[in-house]
Amino acid sequence: MKNEEQIRTLFGISLTDRPKWHQFLICSSGFFFGYLVNGICEEYVYNKLQFSYGWYFTFIQGFVYLFLIYLQGFTAKHMVNPWKTYVKLSAVLMGSHGLTKGSLAFLNYPAQLMFKSTKVLPVMIMGAFIPGLRRKYPAHEYVSAVLLVVGLIIFTLADAQTSPNFSILGVVMISGALIMDSFLGNLQEAIFTMNPETTQMEMLFCSTVVGLPFLIPPMLLTGELFKAWTSCYQHKYVYGVLIFEAMATYVGQVSVLSLIALFGAATTAMITTARKAVTLLLSYLIFTKPLSEQHATGLLLIGMGISLKLLPDYKPKNRASSNARTSRPANNDNEMAPQIESEKDEERRPLV
Repeated sequence: MKNEEQIRTLFGISLTDRPKWHQFLICSSGFFFGYLVNGICEEYVYNKLQFSYGWYFTFIQGFVYLFLIYLQGFTAKHMVNPWKTYVKLSAVLMGSHGLTKGSLAFLNYPAQLMFKSTKVLPVMIMGAFIPGLRRKYPAHEYVSAVLLVVGLIIFTLADAQTSPNFSILGVVMISGALIMDSFLGNLQEAIFTMNPETTQMEMLFCSTVVGLPFLIPPMLLTGELFKAWTSCYQHKYVYGVLIFEAMATYVGQVSVLSLIALFGAATTAMITTARKAVTLLLSYLIFTKPLSEQHATGLLLIGMGISLKLLPDYKPKNRASSNARTSRPANNDNEMAPQIESEKDEERRPLV
């Protein structure tokens, strides 16, 4: 039923009975924390240790997710959707994670960030084609997304001490990840929309269980499984870093699913894009690095994009129809007045 709102919680914190801005703040805080730790760990593993095993690391992350979900008390008997619902979603999810992590072996961080910052636009466009969703956005939300993306790219280029390093294979991989991301958020929103009883835990549990087998073929075809196993066996502490990263990312992932369920895929994509800008800005404030005019321009465009997104939608048709509804009873009274008068005249006439 539409009027029976699904109760949403985030790690024991009730979201349903809170104001929208409370929900937004709680979910965004969990997301920011999880992916800030994720970024630090990825920077350490990929750049400092030079371990570029995206498929294998995603595989390890999946098992950590399942263990944490088990600790939360969720099992397959709590599912409300059939397994087949999650086949497409799982393939897209694992492909996106694997390609994003793997692309860091061929792209430096500024180049990857430039590509990932455009994620919100394909998510909005793809939302119009997903069955069960068919979402359309007003023009000002597209303008808001473009401002946010352009502002973040300008800020990233100003932040880069070295110019973005582009490799053909890296560009292909990150482009594939973007295409999958455009499906991912919309498919998740469609499942939440079609069956509001779907929980965040079910979404993450099922997509992980169904998705893990999709990671085995690329690991075998590229030989990454054996290379990664040998490298990690020689440096066993890497598993500690990966588990810690997966635990933090788990918090971020459940928070993202909460945002999608409550606010939709496009709004969530804009939040994830804004997170990159906030992370860069915090690095400047914490480490007191100088801000240039290019940084200021990027921040201005980002602020304009976010402000435009926060503007309320103007719906004149609804207002006109409500006015028509309020004025209709008065008209009906006026139309009935002559009829009542004529009935009264009939009553006053003397009987013959």
